[in-house]
Amino acid sequence: MSNSVFSFKKFTVHHDRCAMKVGTDGVLIGAWANVFHAKHILDIGSGTGLIALMAAQRSQASIVGIEIDQEAAIQAQENVRISLWKERIRIIHADLKAFKTDILFDSIISNPPYFSNSLKCPDNKRNIARHDNGLSFQELVRYVAKLLHPQGEFSIIIPACEVNKILGFAIENKLYPSRKTWIQTTPKVSPKRCMLAFRFTSEERVEEKTLIIETAPSIYSEEYKKLTQDFYLKM
Repeated sequence: MSNSVFSFKKFTVHHDRCAMKVGTDGVLIGAWANVFHAKHILDIGSGTGLIALMAAQRSQASIVGIEIDQEAAIQAQENVRISLWKERIRIIHADLKAFKTDILFDSIISNPPYFSNSLKCPDNKRNIARHDNGLSFQELVRYVAKLLHPQGEFSIIIPACEVNKILGFAIENKLYPSRKTWIQTTPKVSPKRCMLAFRFTSEERVEEKTLIIETAPSIYSEEYKKLTQDFYLKM
């Protein structure tokens, strides 16, 4: 298969014109986010359209994806057009800061820019996709709080080292963690990512888990297979 195309069980993603390609982070959060009863879903930083497509497969919702990079937005629109759910997904080329809508979303999902302290690469599009200079975690959470339905849930995947930072920003906006899943690539390494879900209601006990991707080289854990088996062709 060409490196410009990634095929899933029920849809195909072309990503040769996108700075950030299909990757594990996007698949994880797309499979983990709570979308089952949502009527309206927002995908912030839609990139290839992967998360929007996964949300469409898992729900009956109307879905909006926002993408700041024009080429990525065009390719995401094309990926949507060849999917089974083209009538339910709308990809918008826009900056979240300028996004206007009368809708409050039941589920908001983001695989956001990160590595704010890392060195930048020469590719400006990749910098926008991977660094938080254009939209900081603080700004992201503030806009999410304005767009989320009072009973809705915001789901995000971030580097493990950024968890305390985003928890602080969320609480400032009266968003409280309801679920937390740490991601370890193998049992012997520290978590590299964390998936967090936030609601406007504070939970007495946050559901906290650890997901290990591989128990041994090329041997996927049962938890990882269960989470992704509806999407990956060979899972």
